[in-house]
Amino acid sequence: MTAEQVLKKWWGYDGFRPMQKEIIDSALEGRDTLAILPTGGGKSVCFQVPAMMRDGLALVVTPLIALMKDQVQNLAGRGIRALAIHAGMPRREVDLALNNAAYGDCKFLYVSPERLGTQLFQSYLSVLNINYIVVDEAHCISQWGYDFRPDYLQIGSLRRLVDAPVIALTATATPKVAEDIMLRLSPEPGRNSFTLLRSGFERPNLSYIVRECRDKAGQLLDICRGVPGSGIVYLRNRSRCEEVAALLQSQGISASYYHAGLGTIARNERQEAWKRGEIRVMVCTNAFGMGIDKPDVRFVVHWEPSESLESYFQEAGRAGRDGRRSYAVLLWNAANLSHLRQMLQTSFPPLEYIEDIYQKLHIYHGIIYEIGEARVLRFDLEDFCRQWNLQRARVHYAIRYLEQSGHLSYTEDAEFPTRVRISVPRNELYDTELPDPQMIPLLESLMRNYPGIMSYSVPIDEEQLAAECDSTVTQLRQMLYKLSLERVINYIPAERSSMVYLHHDRLTPGNIDLQPERYNFLKNSAEQRLEAVESYVTDTSKCRSRKLLEYFGQTESEDCGTCDVCRGRRGEGSDKQTREAIAAFLETHPGAGLKELKAWCSNPSSGMPSDALEVYRRMVDEGEA
Repeated sequence: MTAEQVLKKWWGYDGFRPMQKEIIDSALEGRDTLAILPTGGGKSVCFQVPAMMRDGLALVVTPLIALMKDQVQNLAGRGIRALAIHAGMPRREVDLALNNAAYGDCKFLYVSPERLGTQLFQSYLSVLNINYIVVDEAHCISQWGYDFRPDYLQIGSLRRLVDAPVIALTATATPKVAEDIMLRLSPEPGRNSFTLLRSGFERPNLSYIVRECRDKAGQLLDICRGVPGSGIVYLRNRSRCEEVAALLQSQGISASYYHAGLGTIARNERQEAWKRGEIRVMVCTNAFGMGIDKPDVRFVVHWEPSESLESYFQEAGRAGRDGRRSYAVLLWNAANLSHLRQMLQTSFPPLEYIEDIYQKLHIYHGIIYEIGEARVLRFDLEDFCRQWNLQRARVHYAIRYLEQSGHLSYTEDAEFPTRVRISVPRNELYDTELPDPQMIPLLESLMRNYPGIMSYSVPIDEEQLAAECDSTVTQLRQMLYKLSLERVINYIPAERSSMVYLHHDRLTPGNIDLQPERYNFLKNSAEQRLEAVESYVTDTSKCRSRKLLEYFGQTESEDCGTCDVCRGRRGEGSDKQTREAIAAFLETHPGAGLKELKAWCSNPSSGMPSDALEVYRRMVDEGEA
């Protein structure tokens, strides 16, 4: 089958998006390939199609557990078998998944990077028929990148053990980061074996708007009222997400909030409701949006500047994937930039402090010197900070640096699924008196779907089991709880928790290598990224689109004509009379916005110029209204 035939058979598409075919052809020719595609460019197809055209399975390395699970489910829905191995899975489940990958009909094995160096994973390499090594979020391997993860460095050594070409994918890589990715993933040190395929980063239908303002709530309401369609509002603070969502609801705008503090079911329900259009505006942290391909997002609003242009570009790029006019709006004020500077200092606590956190982390879990290697620890950051009377943000970044310097792996909000073991022997089970007749089909479903459940605790899929038993997830959990009270099952409810994986035994004070040179390097890189954000926000002399494109190494581009800078130039001096009329209207109608102006303009006796609404939007963009 040709690549086009595979695409049609398994994905139902008649043709490829720009750059997809070139990337697939490069991979099919056996070349190491680095593909840089903007958000929404269809990166997954670029490795899934060639993997389906070759014998064996694709090993996909990705740090995003939620995305990993989504892709496994998506492939299963297309009749393609895929498996995932990630943080939070016990050894027995990892062993079973690897065995199925090696000896079953699996086509894709998704693995989180910290699993690559484990002895169990390495023991299966010789029997895994790997056709491609796929590196998702490839910028994580580069120390120049904004999201460097040391576990990614293990992919380099994996190349010496597996004879398969690499397909590396990222949406955000500057020229320096791209070069670093290719050198680190090449099989021979210092020699670049890669073909680089970079899509143009232009988004002609996306208007970038930057607004300096005090009244962000008012600006957001104007955007929601003035731009039809669905939207996303990004904030950093979880509680602030809830407040802004409540504000929009109070003004009659369909909105909800989403952050990592919500339970899995609540997050899934809200995400699906937003995708179906039942919720118009999602107010969220950056926990929302990964892997979501909703084409008709008309606006993405950033309540404050991002920490890097990489993350901003990726999040803003979730608007207008259908090619229609859409808006990426960034709201800011001087206090926001000052806060970013403070955050930079907080994110690099002194090395002495980081060493102290290293010791406290081990004490917290009762780990003495010279033991602890390969231990997996559930870690409650809030409780840890309360116990030691520490500032949460500083501790978070200290642990992040312990990860970046190779001492541990840290996963936030890892999901631990519901686990069940049937504790009554099979021959006694049907003689057991149960308080609810619905428990019998539930137990039968458990035994049918999970063969080992009589011997040990197994993770269960609550949604699938609830559907099979014709109940809700809440009802299912109630029945499981009652069965545990009857001592029929051992029941461990699902939970979310951060997790720490220790790379070595606990070291004594003074023997912890915190790599000061790396620390200074990472801090300097973070300062450069922050300076780029400050320049993007404050520079009103250059087209916003060109500014972003130049940051990512695309030097040849034209003014977009639709950003606030371009529109400001176009309107200079040509609409003085209209601006004066609008200013007079706003002065006589305190609190009025786009909705009120639109109603006023529709009145023939108002005398408003015909271009009033367009000029008003420009005035808002420029902070004059």
